[in-house]
Amino acid sequence: MKTFNTAGPTRPTEHYTVPPLARWDMDEIRRLIGEKRYFVLHAPRQTGKTSCLLALMAQLNAEEDYAALYANLEPAQSARGDVREGMRTIVSGIAENAHRYLGDRRLEDWTEEAFRTAGSHGALRRLLARWSEEKDRPIVLLLDEVDSLVGDTLISLLRQIRAGYPDRPQAFPQTVLLCGVRDVRDYRIHNGDNQVITGGSAFNIKSKSLRLGNFSHGDVATLYAQHTEATGQIFETGIVEYVFAQTAGQPWLVNALGYEACFERETGRDRTQPISLTIMADTREKLIERRDTHLDQLGDKLKEARVQRVIGRILADTVEETVGADATIPEDDLQYVEDLGLIQARPQLAVANPIYREVIPRTLTWTTQVLIPQETAWYVKEDKRLDLPKLLAAFQQFFRENGDSWANRFDYKEAGPQLVMQAFLQRIVNSGGRIDREYGLGRRRTDLLVQWPLDEAQGFHGPVQRAVIELKILHKSLEATIKEGLAQTADYMDRVGTDEGYLIVFDRTPEVPWEEKIFVRQEQYGKHRIWVWGM
Repeated sequence: MKTFNTAGPTRPTEHYTVPPLARWDMDEIRRLIGEKRYFVLHAPRQTGKTSCLLALMAQLNAEEDYAALYANLEPAQSARGDVREGMRTIVSGIAENAHRYLGDRRLEDWTEEAFRTAGSHGALRRLLARWSEEKDRPIVLLLDEVDSLVGDTLISLLRQIRAGYPDRPQAFPQTVLLCGVRDVRDYRIHNGDNQVITGGSAFNIKSKSLRLGNFSHGDVATLYAQHTEATGQIFETGIVEYVFAQTAGQPWLVNALGYEACFERETGRDRTQPISLTIMADTREKLIERRDTHLDQLGDKLKEARVQRVIGRILADTVEETVGADATIPEDDLQYVEDLGLIQARPQLAVANPIYREVIPRTLTWTTQVLIPQETAWYVKEDKRLDLPKLLAAFQQFFRENGDSWANRFDYKEAGPQLVMQAFLQRIVNSGGRIDREYGLGRRRTDLLVQWPLDEAQGFHGPVQRAVIELKILHKSLEATIKEGLAQTADYMDRVGTDEGYLIVFDRTPEVPWEEKIFVRQEQYGKHRIWVWGM
Protein backbone atom coordinates (compact mmCIF):
# COMPACT_ATOMS: atom_id res chain seq x y z
CA MET A 1 0.00 0.00 0.00
CA LYS A 2 1.33 3.42 -0.93
CA THR A 3 1.30 6.34 1.43
CA PHE A 4 2.41 9.98 1.70
CA ASN A 5 6.15 10.28 2.31
CA THR A 6 7.35 12.36 5.27
CA ALA A 7 10.82 10.89 5.83
CA GLY A 8 13.74 10.29 3.48
CA PRO A 9 13.84 9.91 -0.30
CA THR A 10 10.62 9.09 -2.11
CA ARG A 11 10.27 5.51 -3.36
CA PRO A 12 7.75 5.30 -6.24
CA THR A 13 6.80 1.75 -5.23
CA GLU A 14 5.94 2.85 -1.68
CA HIS A 15 4.90 6.49 -1.88
CA TYR A 16 2.62 8.81 -3.76
CA THR A 17 5.03 10.96 -5.71
CA VAL A 18 5.42 13.89 -8.02
CA PRO A 19 7.88 12.63 -10.70
CA PRO A 20 11.21 14.03 -9.41
CA LEU A 21 12.69 14.83 -12.81
CA ALA A 22 9.57 16.83 -13.70
CA ARG A 23 10.42 19.27 -10.92
CA TRP A 24 13.42 20.79 -12.70
CA ASP A 25 14.44 21.62 -16.25
CA MET A 26 15.96 18.39 -17.60
CA ASP A 27 16.96 20.11 -20.84
CA GLU A 28 19.09 22.51 -18.80
CA ILE A 29 20.57 19.65 -16.76
CA ARG A 30 21.51 17.76 -19.92
CA ARG A 31 23.04 20.89 -21.42
CA LEU A 32 25.16 21.53 -18.32
CA ILE A 33 26.38 17.93 -18.29
CA GLY A 34 27.04 17.97 -22.04
CA GLU A 35 29.10 21.15 -21.64
CA LYS A 36 31.16 19.51 -18.84
CA ARG A 37 29.89 22.01 -16.28
CA TYR A 38 30.19 21.77 -12.51
CA PHE A 39 27.13 23.18 -10.80
CA VAL A 40 25.09 23.38 -7.59
CA LEU A 41 21.58 22.30 -6.62
CA HIS A 42 20.26 23.77 -3.39
CA ALA A 43 16.90 23.87 -1.62
CA PRO A 44 15.51 23.78 1.92
CA ARG A 45 15.47 20.52 3.82
CA GLN A 46 12.85 17.92 2.93
CA THR A 47 11.92 19.40 -0.42
CA GLY A 48 12.97 16.36 -2.48
CA LYS A 49 16.61 17.07 -3.38
CA THR A 50 17.82 13.53 -2.70
CA SER A 51 14.88 12.01 -4.57
CA CYS A 52 15.76 14.17 -7.59
CA LEU A 53 19.45 13.19 -7.48
CA LEU A 54 18.66 9.48 -7.25
CA ALA A 55 16.20 9.76 -10.12
CA LEU A 56 18.78 11.65 -12.20
CA MET A 57 21.39 8.96 -11.53
CA ALA A 58 18.96 6.21 -12.57
CA GLN A 59 17.95 8.07 -15.73
CA LEU A 60 21.50 8.82 -16.87
CA ASN A 61 22.66 5.27 -16.21
CA ALA A 62 19.67 3.85 -18.11
CA GLU A 63 20.56 5.98 -21.14
CA GLU A 64 24.17 4.66 -21.00
CA ASP A 65 25.86 7.87 -22.19
CA TYR A 66 27.35 8.53 -18.76
CA ALA A 67 28.23 6.64 -15.60
CA ALA A 68 26.33 8.57 -12.91
CA LEU A 69 26.98 8.04 -9.21
CA TYR A 70 25.20 9.46 -6.14
CA ALA A 71 26.93 9.78 -2.74
CA ASN A 72 25.74 11.33 0.52
CA LEU A 73 28.58 13.08 2.36
CA GLU A 74 26.75 13.72 5.62
CA PRO A 75 28.46 10.83 7.51
CA ALA A 76 31.72 12.82 7.25
CA GLN A 77 30.22 15.71 9.22
CA SER A 78 31.27 14.15 12.52
CA ALA A 79 34.93 14.39 11.46
CA ARG A 80 34.57 18.17 11.46
CA GLY A 81 38.05 19.61 10.78
CA ASP A 82 39.83 16.24 10.88
CA VAL A 83 40.69 15.95 7.17
CA ARG A 84 42.12 12.43 7.48
CA GLU A 85 38.96 10.96 9.00
CA GLY A 86 36.64 13.13 6.93
CA MET A 87 38.21 12.24 3.59
CA ARG A 88 38.36 8.54 4.47
CA THR A 89 34.63 8.62 5.16
CA ILE A 90 33.92 10.47 1.90
CA VAL A 91 36.11 8.23 -0.23
CA SER A 92 34.72 5.07 1.38
CA GLY A 93 31.17 6.27 0.76
CA ILE A 94 31.85 6.95 -2.92
CA ALA A 95 33.55 3.56 -3.32
CA GLU A 96 30.69 1.71 -1.61
CA ASN A 97 28.11 3.43 -3.78
CA ALA A 98 30.05 2.65 -6.96
CA HIS A 99 29.72 -1.01 -5.96
CA ARG A 100 26.06 -0.68 -4.95
CA TYR A 101 24.72 1.34 -7.88
CA LEU A 102 27.15 0.52 -10.70
CA GLY A 103 28.48 -2.90 -9.72
CA ASP A 104 32.00 -1.45 -9.84
CA ARG A 105 34.23 -2.88 -7.07
CA ARG A 106 37.46 -1.28 -8.27
CA LEU A 107 37.17 1.87 -6.16
CA GLU A 108 37.14 -0.17 -2.97
CA ASP A 109 40.33 -1.88 -4.13
CA TRP A 110 41.99 1.43 -5.03
CA THR A 111 41.20 3.34 -1.83
CA GLU A 112 44.30 2.45 0.21
CA GLU A 113 46.61 3.12 -2.73
CA ALA A 114 45.01 6.56 -3.19
CA PHE A 115 45.68 7.54 0.43
CA ARG A 116 49.17 6.06 0.41
CA THR A 117 50.28 7.92 -2.70
CA ALA A 118 48.32 11.17 -2.39
CA GLY A 119 47.57 11.57 1.33
CA SER A 120 44.34 12.84 2.86
CA HIS A 121 44.43 16.11 0.90
CA GLY A 122 44.75 14.34 -2.46
CA ALA A 123 43.19 10.88 -2.08
CA LEU A 124 39.79 11.85 -3.47
CA ARG A 125 41.33 13.52 -6.50
CA ARG A 126 43.58 10.52 -7.08
CA LEU A 127 40.71 8.03 -6.81
CA LEU A 128 38.40 9.98 -9.16
CA ALA A 129 41.24 10.52 -11.66
CA ARG A 130 42.05 6.81 -11.85
CA TRP A 131 38.38 5.87 -12.10
CA SER A 132 37.81 8.40 -14.91
CA GLU A 133 40.87 7.14 -16.80
CA GLU A 134 39.72 3.53 -16.68
CA LYS A 135 35.93 4.02 -17.01
CA ASP A 136 34.49 3.51 -20.46
CA ARG A 137 31.97 6.35 -20.06
CA PRO A 138 32.31 9.94 -18.74
CA ILE A 139 31.45 10.16 -15.04
CA VAL A 140 28.74 12.36 -13.54
CA LEU A 141 29.24 12.62 -9.77
CA LEU A 142 26.28 13.74 -7.63
CA LEU A 143 27.38 14.75 -4.12
CA ASP A 144 24.60 15.28 -1.57
CA GLU A 145 24.67 17.13 1.80
CA VAL A 146 27.95 18.86 0.92
CA ASP A 147 27.18 21.82 3.16
CA SER A 148 26.92 19.53 6.20
CA LEU A 149 30.73 19.24 6.16
CA VAL A 150 32.75 21.43 8.50
CA GLY A 151 36.05 23.32 8.40
CA ASP A 152 39.13 21.86 6.74
CA THR A 153 37.27 18.73 5.60
CA LEU A 154 34.99 20.89 3.45
CA ILE A 155 37.92 23.00 2.21
CA SER A 156 39.84 19.86 1.20
CA LEU A 157 36.84 18.43 -0.65
CA LEU A 158 36.20 21.61 -2.64
CA ARG A 159 39.88 22.17 -3.49
CA GLN A 160 40.49 18.59 -4.59
CA ILE A 161 37.52 18.81 -6.94
CA ARG A 162 38.74 22.18 -8.20
CA ALA A 163 42.24 20.79 -8.74
CA GLY A 164 40.89 17.92 -10.87
CA TYR A 165 38.56 20.14 -12.89
CA PRO A 166 41.02 20.89 -15.78
CA ASP A 167 41.50 17.14 -16.39
CA ARG A 168 37.85 16.36 -17.08
CA PRO A 169 36.52 14.17 -18.66
CA GLN A 170 39.48 11.90 -19.51
CA ALA A 171 41.04 12.01 -16.04
CA PHE A 172 38.30 13.46 -13.81
CA PRO A 173 34.46 13.43 -13.71
CA GLN A 174 32.87 15.27 -16.61
CA THR A 175 30.37 16.88 -14.23
CA VAL A 176 30.22 17.26 -10.47
CA LEU A 177 26.96 18.42 -8.90
CA LEU A 178 27.12 19.71 -5.32
CA CYS A 179 23.83 19.53 -3.45
CA GLY A 180 22.78 21.00 -0.10
CA VAL A 181 20.55 23.44 1.69
CA ARG A 182 22.77 26.41 0.86
CA ASP A 183 24.40 27.63 -2.29
CA VAL A 184 28.17 27.13 -2.32
CA ARG A 185 28.69 30.89 -2.19
CA ASP A 186 27.11 30.87 1.27
CA TYR A 187 29.44 28.27 2.78
CA ARG A 188 31.28 29.95 5.64
CA ILE A 189 34.35 27.82 6.42
CA HIS A 190 36.48 28.49 9.50
CA ASN A 191 39.94 27.09 8.87
CA GLY A 192 42.60 26.25 11.42
CA ASP A 193 43.86 29.84 11.51
CA ASN A 194 40.38 31.03 12.54
CA GLN A 195 39.94 32.73 9.18
CA VAL A 196 36.74 32.53 7.18
CA ILE A 197 36.91 31.16 3.65
CA THR A 198 33.79 31.41 1.52
CA GLY A 199 32.67 28.48 -0.56
CA GLY A 200 32.73 30.69 -3.62
CA SER A 201 36.45 31.27 -3.31
CA ALA A 202 37.20 27.61 -2.58
CA PHE A 203 35.03 26.42 -5.48
CA ASN A 204 35.22 29.12 -8.15
CA ILE A 205 34.61 26.61 -10.97
CA LYS A 206 30.85 26.60 -10.36
CA SER A 207 29.02 27.57 -13.52
CA LYS A 208 25.45 27.74 -12.19
CA SER A 209 23.27 27.40 -9.10
CA LEU A 210 19.92 25.67 -9.49
CA ARG A 211 17.24 25.91 -6.83
CA LEU A 212 14.65 23.18 -6.41
CA GLY A 213 11.32 24.89 -5.88
CA ASN A 214 8.20 23.91 -3.98
CA PHE A 215 5.33 21.92 -5.43
CA SER A 216 3.06 23.79 -7.79
CA HIS A 217 -0.73 23.77 -7.35
CA GLY A 218 -0.82 21.11 -10.07
CA ASP A 219 1.76 19.00 -8.20
CA VAL A 220 -0.41 19.03 -5.05
CA ALA A 221 -3.42 18.00 -7.11
CA THR A 222 -1.41 15.19 -8.75
CA LEU A 223 -0.17 13.89 -5.39
CA TYR A 224 -3.60 13.86 -3.74
CA ALA A 225 -5.25 12.36 -6.82
CA GLN A 226 -2.95 9.35 -6.48
CA HIS A 227 -4.44 8.66 -3.04
CA THR A 228 -7.96 8.84 -4.45
CA GLU A 229 -7.00 6.51 -7.31
CA ALA A 230 -5.37 4.01 -4.94
CA THR A 231 -8.03 3.98 -2.21
CA GLY A 232 -11.20 5.48 -3.67
CA GLN A 233 -11.23 8.11 -0.91
CA ILE A 234 -12.02 11.56 -2.26
CA PHE A 235 -10.99 15.02 -1.14
CA GLU A 236 -13.79 17.54 -0.99
CA THR A 237 -13.77 20.51 -3.35
CA GLY A 238 -11.33 23.16 -2.16
CA ILE A 239 -8.93 20.82 -0.33
CA VAL A 240 -6.11 21.16 -2.86
CA GLU A 241 -6.51 24.95 -2.86
CA TYR A 242 -6.51 25.01 0.96
CA VAL A 243 -3.42 22.81 1.27
CA PHE A 244 -1.54 24.79 -1.37
CA ALA A 245 -2.46 28.07 0.34
CA GLN A 246 -1.39 26.87 3.80
CA THR A 247 1.89 25.30 2.66
CA ALA A 248 2.84 27.39 -0.39
CA GLY A 249 3.65 23.97 -1.87
CA GLN A 250 6.40 23.07 0.64
CA PRO A 251 6.72 19.33 -0.13
CA TRP A 252 7.09 17.99 3.41
CA LEU A 253 4.12 20.00 4.64
CA VAL A 254 1.96 18.87 1.70
CA ASN A 255 2.80 15.22 2.41
CA ALA A 256 2.50 15.58 6.18
CA LEU A 257 -1.01 17.05 5.91
CA GLY A 258 -2.04 14.24 3.57
CA TYR A 259 -0.55 11.55 5.83
CA GLU A 260 -2.08 12.93 9.02
CA ALA A 261 -5.53 13.39 7.45
CA CYS A 262 -5.70 10.06 5.60
CA PHE A 263 -3.64 7.65 7.71
CA GLU A 264 -3.29 8.99 11.26
CA ARG A 265 -6.83 10.23 11.94
CA GLU A 266 -9.32 7.48 12.71
CA THR A 267 -12.02 9.19 10.65
CA GLY A 268 -9.58 9.62 7.77
CA ARG A 269 -8.82 5.89 7.66
CA ASP A 270 -12.45 5.18 6.72
CA ARG A 271 -12.04 5.27 2.93
CA THR A 272 -15.79 5.65 2.41
CA GLN A 273 -15.65 9.08 4.08
CA PRO A 274 -14.29 12.05 2.14
CA ILE A 275 -11.55 14.28 3.55
CA SER A 276 -13.33 17.56 4.30
CA LEU A 277 -12.01 21.08 4.75
CA THR A 278 -12.85 20.83 8.45
CA ILE A 279 -10.76 17.67 8.79
CA MET A 280 -7.86 19.27 6.95
CA ALA A 281 -8.04 22.43 9.09
CA ASP A 282 -7.97 20.29 12.24
CA THR A 283 -5.05 18.35 10.76
CA ARG A 284 -3.14 21.57 10.17
CA GLU A 285 -3.59 22.59 13.80
CA LYS A 286 -2.47 19.18 15.08
CA LEU A 287 0.62 19.32 12.89
CA ILE A 288 1.54 22.73 14.31
CA GLU A 289 0.95 21.66 17.90
CA ARG A 290 2.91 18.42 17.55
CA ARG A 291 5.92 20.06 15.88
CA ASP A 292 7.22 17.00 14.05
CA THR A 293 10.87 16.70 13.05
CA HIS A 294 10.66 19.11 10.13
CA LEU A 295 8.97 21.82 12.19
CA ASP A 296 11.26 21.16 15.15
CA GLN A 297 14.29 21.70 12.88
CA LEU A 298 12.73 24.97 11.81
CA GLY A 299 12.52 26.00 15.46
CA ASP A 300 16.20 25.13 15.92
CA LYS A 301 17.18 27.44 13.05
CA LEU A 302 15.41 30.34 14.80
CA LYS A 303 18.24 30.33 17.37
CA GLU A 304 20.86 31.33 14.78
CA ALA A 305 21.94 34.97 14.83
CA ARG A 306 21.68 35.32 11.04
CA VAL A 307 18.11 34.03 11.12
CA GLN A 308 17.20 36.26 14.04
CA ARG A 309 18.35 39.36 12.15
CA VAL A 310 15.82 38.65 9.40
CA ILE A 311 12.89 37.02 11.21
CA GLY A 312 13.17 39.54 14.04
CA ARG A 313 12.59 42.39 11.59
CA ILE A 314 9.52 40.67 10.16
CA LEU A 315 8.01 39.96 13.57
CA ALA A 316 8.71 43.43 14.94
CA ASP A 317 8.37 45.34 11.66
CA THR A 318 11.00 47.84 12.77
CA VAL A 319 12.26 48.72 9.31
CA GLU A 320 10.73 52.18 9.13
CA GLU A 321 12.03 53.21 12.54
CA THR A 322 15.56 51.86 12.00
CA VAL A 323 18.32 54.21 10.87
CA GLY A 324 22.03 54.06 10.24
CA ALA A 325 23.95 50.83 9.78
CA ASP A 326 20.98 48.70 10.88
CA ALA A 327 18.56 50.22 8.37
CA THR A 328 18.90 47.31 5.96
CA ILE A 329 19.04 43.57 6.36
CA PRO A 330 22.45 42.18 5.29
CA GLU A 331 22.09 40.62 1.85
CA ASP A 332 23.94 37.45 2.88
CA ASP A 333 21.59 36.96 5.85
CA LEU A 334 18.54 37.51 3.68
CA GLN A 335 19.72 35.02 1.08
CA TYR A 336 20.66 32.49 3.76
CA VAL A 337 17.23 32.58 5.42
CA GLU A 338 15.54 32.36 2.04
CA ASP A 339 17.70 29.33 1.16
CA LEU A 340 16.55 27.72 4.42
CA GLY A 341 12.98 28.10 3.16
CA LEU A 342 11.86 30.27 6.08
CA ILE A 343 10.95 33.36 4.07
CA GLN A 344 9.90 34.55 0.66
CA ALA A 345 11.49 37.74 -0.65
CA ARG A 346 8.94 38.44 -3.39
CA PRO A 347 6.49 40.06 -3.94
CA GLN A 348 7.37 41.33 -0.45
CA LEU A 349 9.44 39.99 2.42
CA ALA A 350 7.33 37.63 4.52
CA VAL A 351 7.38 34.27 6.28
CA ALA A 352 7.29 31.52 3.65
CA ASN A 353 3.82 30.08 4.37
CA PRO A 354 0.94 30.31 6.87
CA ILE A 355 1.98 27.15 8.75
CA TYR A 356 5.49 28.51 9.39
CA ARG A 357 3.78 31.79 10.34
CA GLU A 358 2.07 29.90 13.18
CA VAL A 359 5.03 27.73 14.17
CA ILE A 360 7.51 30.59 14.55
CA PRO A 361 5.75 32.61 17.30
CA ARG A 362 4.54 29.47 19.08
CA THR A 363 8.10 28.12 19.13
CA LEU A 364 9.51 31.41 20.37
CA THR A 365 6.89 31.82 23.10
CA TRP A 366 6.36 28.25 24.31
CA THR A 367 8.48 28.45 27.48
CA THR A 368 6.96 31.86 28.23
CA GLN A 369 3.41 30.51 27.83
CA VAL A 370 3.83 27.81 30.43
CA LEU A 371 5.15 30.32 33.00
CA ILE A 372 2.32 32.83 32.68
CA PRO A 373 -0.08 32.37 35.63
CA GLN A 374 -3.36 32.48 33.73
CA GLU A 375 -6.28 30.06 33.31
CA THR A 376 -8.82 29.92 30.48
CA ALA A 377 -11.74 29.52 32.89
CA TRP A 378 -11.13 33.03 34.25
CA TYR A 379 -12.17 34.56 30.92
CA VAL A 380 -15.07 32.38 29.70
CA LYS A 381 -18.51 33.93 30.19
CA GLU A 382 -21.76 32.09 30.89
CA ASP A 383 -22.65 32.16 27.20
CA LYS A 384 -19.33 30.32 26.51
CA ARG A 385 -17.80 33.33 24.75
CA LEU A 386 -14.32 34.55 25.59
CA ASP A 387 -14.47 37.81 27.57
CA LEU A 388 -11.74 39.51 25.54
CA PRO A 389 -12.04 42.95 27.23
CA LYS A 390 -11.45 41.24 30.60
CA LEU A 391 -8.56 39.25 29.12
CA LEU A 392 -6.94 42.34 27.59
CA ALA A 393 -7.36 44.27 30.85
CA ALA A 394 -5.52 41.45 32.62
CA PHE A 395 -2.79 41.52 30.00
CA GLN A 396 -2.49 45.28 30.27
CA GLN A 397 -1.81 44.99 34.00
CA PHE A 398 0.51 42.03 33.47
CA PHE A 399 2.46 43.91 30.80
CA ARG A 400 2.75 46.99 33.00
CA GLU A 401 4.21 44.92 35.83
CA ASN A 402 6.31 42.49 33.80
CA GLY A 403 6.51 43.72 30.21
CA ASP A 404 10.14 44.82 30.04
CA SER A 405 11.58 41.85 31.90
CA TRP A 406 9.46 39.31 29.98
CA ALA A 407 10.12 40.91 26.59
CA ASN A 408 13.87 40.81 27.25
CA ARG A 409 13.70 37.03 27.74
CA PHE A 410 13.27 36.59 24.02
CA ASP A 411 16.20 36.43 21.61
CA TYR A 412 13.95 38.48 19.33
CA LYS A 413 13.92 41.53 21.57
CA GLU A 414 12.62 43.93 18.90
CA ALA A 415 9.45 41.85 18.75
CA GLY A 416 9.32 41.37 22.54
CA PRO A 417 5.97 43.11 23.25
CA GLN A 418 4.20 41.35 20.37
CA LEU A 419 5.60 37.98 21.46
CA VAL A 420 4.59 38.49 25.11
CA MET A 421 1.07 39.36 23.93
CA GLN A 422 0.89 36.27 21.74
CA ALA A 423 2.23 34.06 24.55
CA PHE A 424 -0.44 35.41 26.89
CA LEU A 425 -3.20 34.84 24.35
CA GLN A 426 -1.94 31.41 23.34
CA ARG A 427 -1.92 30.35 26.99
CA ILE A 428 -5.66 31.09 27.17
CA VAL A 429 -6.69 29.91 23.72
CA ASN A 430 -4.72 26.63 23.80
CA SER A 431 -7.55 24.83 25.59
CA GLY A 432 -9.76 24.72 22.52
CA GLY A 433 -9.42 27.79 20.34
CA ARG A 434 -7.05 28.95 17.63
CA ILE A 435 -5.03 32.03 16.79
CA ASP A 436 -4.23 32.82 13.16
CA ARG A 437 -1.48 35.36 12.50
CA GLU A 438 -0.53 37.65 9.66
CA TYR A 439 2.64 39.72 9.60
CA GLY A 440 5.25 40.86 7.11
CA LEU A 441 7.87 43.53 6.76
CA GLY A 442 6.31 46.88 5.85
CA ARG A 443 2.83 46.06 7.23
CA ARG A 444 3.45 48.07 10.44
CA ARG A 445 1.23 45.73 12.40
CA THR A 446 0.55 42.13 13.42
CA ASP A 447 -2.93 40.78 12.70
CA LEU A 448 -4.30 38.16 15.09
CA LEU A 449 -7.58 36.32 14.56
CA VAL A 450 -8.83 34.56 17.69
CA GLN A 451 -11.30 31.77 16.96
CA TRP A 452 -13.17 30.23 19.90
CA PRO A 453 -15.78 27.43 19.53
CA LEU A 454 -18.98 28.15 21.45
CA ASP A 455 -20.16 24.53 21.59
CA GLU A 456 -17.57 22.20 23.08
CA ALA A 457 -19.22 19.11 21.60
CA GLN A 458 -19.27 20.49 18.04
CA GLY A 459 -15.96 22.34 18.25
CA PHE A 460 -15.17 24.18 15.03
CA HIS A 461 -18.03 22.33 13.33
CA GLY A 462 -20.47 24.51 15.26
CA PRO A 463 -20.77 28.23 16.09
CA VAL A 464 -17.44 30.04 16.53
CA GLN A 465 -16.60 33.39 18.11
CA ARG A 466 -14.17 35.31 15.90
CA ALA A 467 -12.32 38.39 17.10
CA VAL A 468 -9.59 40.49 15.50
CA ILE A 469 -6.72 41.78 17.63
CA GLU A 470 -4.40 44.22 15.89
CA LEU A 471 -0.95 44.84 17.42
CA LYS A 472 0.90 48.04 16.59
CA ILE A 473 4.07 49.71 17.82
CA LEU A 474 3.75 53.47 18.27
CA HIS A 475 5.77 54.82 15.34
CA LYS A 476 4.45 58.39 14.98
CA SER A 477 2.08 60.43 17.17
CA LEU A 478 -0.41 58.44 19.26
CA GLU A 479 -3.44 59.78 17.42
CA ALA A 480 -1.88 59.14 14.01
CA THR A 481 -0.97 55.59 15.03
CA ILE A 482 -4.50 54.95 16.33
CA LYS A 483 -6.06 56.40 13.18
CA GLU A 484 -3.95 54.14 10.99
CA GLY A 485 -4.57 51.17 13.30
CA LEU A 486 -8.35 51.63 13.26
CA ALA A 487 -8.39 51.51 9.46
CA GLN A 488 -6.24 48.38 9.46
CA THR A 489 -8.33 46.69 12.18
CA ALA A 490 -11.60 47.46 10.39
CA ASP A 491 -10.19 46.15 7.12
CA TYR A 492 -9.14 42.87 8.76
CA MET A 493 -12.55 42.58 10.47
CA ASP A 494 -14.23 42.90 7.08
CA ARG A 495 -11.92 40.32 5.53
CA VAL A 496 -12.59 37.67 8.18
CA GLY A 497 -16.26 38.55 8.68
CA THR A 498 -16.47 39.60 12.34
CA ASP A 499 -17.82 42.60 14.25
CA GLU A 500 -15.49 42.16 17.25
CA GLY A 501 -12.21 44.04 16.99
CA TYR A 502 -9.44 45.28 19.31
CA LEU A 503 -6.47 47.54 18.62
CA ILE A 504 -3.40 47.29 20.89
CA VAL A 505 -0.82 50.10 20.75
CA PHE A 506 2.55 49.46 22.41
CA ASP A 507 4.48 52.62 23.33
CA ARG A 508 8.13 51.64 23.68
CA THR A 509 9.36 55.17 24.42
CA PRO A 510 11.40 54.68 27.62
CA GLU A 511 10.95 58.21 28.98
CA VAL A 512 7.12 58.11 28.80
CA PRO A 513 5.65 57.08 32.20
CA TRP A 514 3.25 54.12 32.39
CA GLU A 515 0.43 56.45 33.51
CA GLU A 516 0.51 58.01 30.03
CA LYS A 517 0.95 54.73 28.14
CA ILE A 518 -1.94 52.92 29.81
CA PHE A 519 -5.47 53.65 28.56
CA VAL A 520 -8.55 51.96 27.15
CA ARG A 521 -11.30 53.50 25.05
CA GLN A 522 -13.73 52.71 22.29
CA GLU A 523 -13.63 54.28 18.83
CA GLN A 524 -16.16 54.25 16.02
CA TYR A 525 -14.72 53.53 12.59
CA GLY A 526 -17.37 53.32 9.90
CA LYS A 527 -19.77 50.56 10.93
CA HIS A 528 -17.35 49.11 13.46
CA ARG A 529 -17.04 49.82 17.18
CA ILE A 530 -13.39 49.04 18.06
CA TRP A 531 -11.77 48.83 21.49
CA VAL A 532 -8.37 50.57 21.70
CA TRP A 533 -5.87 49.59 24.39
CA GLY A 534 -2.67 51.46 25.15
CA MET A 535 0.26 49.90 26.95
